Amino acid sequence: MIRRRETLALAGAAGALLGLSAAGSRMGRAFAAEQYKMVAVPKLRAPWFNEFEKGLLKAGKDFGVNAYQQAPESADEALQVRLIGDAINQGINALLVVPNDAKSIVPVLGKARQQKIVTLTHESPQQKNADFDVEMIDNKAFGEKAMDILAKGMGTPEGEYAIFVGSLTVPAHNIWADAAIAQAKAHYPNLKPVGDRYPVSEDQSAAHQTALDILTAHPNLKGFLCFGSQGAPGSAQATGEKGLTGKVSVIGTTSPQQAAQYLKDGSMYASILWDPGEAAYAMVYIAKLILEGKRASINASLDIPTLGKPLSFTGNTLIYDRPLVVTKDNLDQYNTF
Repeated sequence: MIRRRETLALAGAAGALLGLSAAGSRMGRAFAAEQYKMVAVPKLRAPWFNEFEKGLLKAGKDFGVNAYQQAPESADEALQVRLIGDAINQGINALLVVPNDAKSIVPVLGKARQQKIVTLTHESPQQKNADFDVEMIDNKAFGEKAMDILAKGMGTPEGEYAIFVGSLTVPAHNIWADAAIAQAKAHYPNLKPVGDRYPVSEDQSAAHQTALDILTAHPNLKGFLCFGSQGAPGSAQATGEKGLTGKVSVIGTTSPQQAAQYLKDGSMYASILWDPGEAAYAMVYIAKLILEGKRASINASLDIPTLGKPLSFTGNTLIYDRPLVVTKDNLDQYNTF
């Protein structure tokens, strides 16, 4: 009897162990299937990056990953680096960054990669220590197009113009500014820049005050070309206050929702931009491919759902051709961000 009870006990224990093993196996599979954790750290909290977040969350849902955003309150490169460091300490699988300063994030991206965290950037072509950078537009063509729109908005492309950028270290803004200035020199010889560029386009108050100062100092000014989401609203405010609505052309990379009032009252001629949500969507998709061991599939033939194939792929940078030009005539089509 004792032996039988021992045998039954042993059998029961073995069964329990097998049950635990099976449960453990199931738990292991569940753990293996656990969602990848991805955090995005954009330049700042603003309407533009609220739309970026929408694309991020949509991609998370579509592709089955846990994607969320942590945005600095202002376009402060030190604050952004600190938030990236915090994200790394959260045990994430992928880091998606829109840099304020391409150089300042290099060390912290390097730290992420040492911890096997996938790193992607946007608005920072050939970013060092990024696995890939994703661009929704060709930067040179974008800057040239913006200058063409500014010239068209002027009616007669002559006189002085000013260029605003977010800062002198935001890579994309300054590539666009370089291309715009070169386009003006080549095709609009009667257009003359006021100075080189003003780093105020991520702060509407700073852009407003700078535009007022420029308009006072340069009565022949005919246009503001603003690379950065807050530059055009600030400039449009200034031209309105000076009674120059319709006389000074204001172009910017401002979200349609934020630009709407200025486009409608004529103080802003057009917004040239792309959908930041599409950029976030692409970044999540690419990060997941890398995490799944499919890095080799990221090439010039990569076909991302809803976006298609890139226009070009050089170094670590994928470039898509997705520009938008929003005016008062087509505002209702895009007034969602």
